[in-house]
Amino acid sequence: MSGAILENYVVSEIRKTFCNTGRTGNLWYYRDKDQHEVDMIIEQNGEVCPIEIKRTSNPGSELVKAFEMLDKGPLPRGNGAIICTREKLTALDAKNFVVPIWMI
Repeated sequence: MSGAILENYVVSEIRKTFCNTGRTGNLWYYRDKDQHEVDMIIEQNGEVCPIEIKRTSNPGSELVKAFEMLDKGPLPRGNGAIICTREKLTALDAKNFVVPIWMI
């Protein structure tokens, strides 16, 4: 249950940030018939940026595998992120970051 609460917290904080700064963008959730899932997709500036939300402090690259599903869509995929309990901002690979929850 704590994972679901964390996801709701992160989504609401990102939504509040958009509202408080006057930024625009669409927020989406993705799941297909093959059970590929992305916790949050931010659509803005003509691209989609996928976000995975996890309780772990040591996320692996397998968590961003579902991000590849967005490459089939009409909009280009921007940088992705795993928002988790890690203490420092780090890069997972060339297109994905590991973002501490406190940074949102």
